[in-house]
Amino acid sequence: MNIHFIAIGGSAMHNLAIALHNKGYKITGSDDTIHDPSKTRLEERGLLPKEFGWFPEKISSNLDAIILGMHAKKDNPELLKAQELGLKIYSYPEFLYEQSKNKTRVVIGGSHGKTTITSMILHVMNYHDKEVDYMVGAQLEGFETMVHLTNENDFIVLEGDEYLSSPIDMRPKFHLYQPNIALISGIAWDHINVFPTYENYVDQFTIFTNSLTNGGIMVYNEEDNEVREIVESATNAIKKYPYTIPKYFIDNGITYLETNEGDLPLEIFGEHNLQNLAGAKWICQHMGIDEDDFYEAIVSFKGASKRLEKIAENSSTVIFKDFAHSPSKVLATTQAVKNQYNDRILLACLELHTYSSLNASFLAEYEGALSNADKAVVFYSPHAVKIKQLDEVTKEQIATAFNREDLIIFTSPEEFKKFLFAEKINNTALLLMSSGNYGGLDFNELKTLI
Repeated sequence: MNIHFIAIGGSAMHNLAIALHNKGYKITGSDDTIHDPSKTRLEERGLLPKEFGWFPEKISSNLDAIILGMHAKKDNPELLKAQELGLKIYSYPEFLYEQSKNKTRVVIGGSHGKTTITSMILHVMNYHDKEVDYMVGAQLEGFETMVHLTNENDFIVLEGDEYLSSPIDMRPKFHLYQPNIALISGIAWDHINVFPTYENYVDQFTIFTNSLTNGGIMVYNEEDNEVREIVESATNAIKKYPYTIPKYFIDNGITYLETNEGDLPLEIFGEHNLQNLAGAKWICQHMGIDEDDFYEAIVSFKGASKRLEKIAENSSTVIFKDFAHSPSKVLATTQAVKNQYNDRILLACLELHTYSSLNASFLAEYEGALSNADKAVVFYSPHAVKIKQLDEVTKEQIATAFNREDLIIFTSPEEFKKFLFAEKINNTALLLMSSGNYGGLDFNELKTLI
């Protein structure tokens, strides 16, 4: 097949392009800018566009399909040419469904934890040499790409994102996969630019639950009230498997899982991660991995990239970076680190970086999110607020929203870095939470702090 990608440089898009290239498809693509690691990875495989920009002349009737990324606009010149020629245009999730409609589709959904759960499942499968197709939202140790597609494998494991499919398809991605086996980890309002009310956001998970194939399996976190209500009230013909936080204890900074096989030391920690582990175990069992084999594999799981990723550690100090940015994720992550290192000072730094987090009307959702931190810092860029064309956010609004008198607030990357490198962090757990990089912070430099 000849396939052209419009906006090939995105994290998900370039991985799909590489996966199809590896499968033997002829791939071309365009984008107005491409940054690393996408740029280098495409270049290594001969898939990097010769020049950046949009070129309608690349679009011809010789193409079997167009895959359209979210980064493109509705008036993209290449998209308009493809529509004029009547070419088949797929969104990213639509094409993944086409590639997997004859497989058993396993879809992991939820506002938080879906990347980690998907990663856990793939780690276990890889450990036991079980070949599966997959799509996951983070680079995993031992995996070359974030997308893998074959003709042979029976299962495909898909991270089920609730964000929109493409500029011309406003359905959430996870509505398009029609899973045979699914999971919902939790629901906490996100993407307010797309789902303006909490009720509207929750509705998307009801639609997802109803999209399971007849006789399908839904694994769900019954400790989340919203998830439990949606799944247990569902009337379609599906089997329902609830999970909860398993029994565990912490000893000398290590979390141990209590099992019939004895106490298992884990590389990961935090109740949210233990909850994720319980969900992943159910999914793996439905994919043919028994409980003992799951436990054997999971003890070596170190976590997904940027999910409580350890940057540096010595006998008295540990530094983590984490993707947490929504209020529920920030609360869960800070609580996990404080519980794990309760004899240390927790210095928690949060960058408000996403559309939702920089929205003045959404800020109140952050009240109490940093309550587990001994010292709390919030960084945001007024320039980023302007770029996103949002109303101005002031330091006073942030202080009021977090409802913490000793909150330290920075708007300058230089001042934030100066503060960080001046801190005495002996006997400290330093936690950096962001989907960005604090205006250009080199995380590797932080290793010099300890």
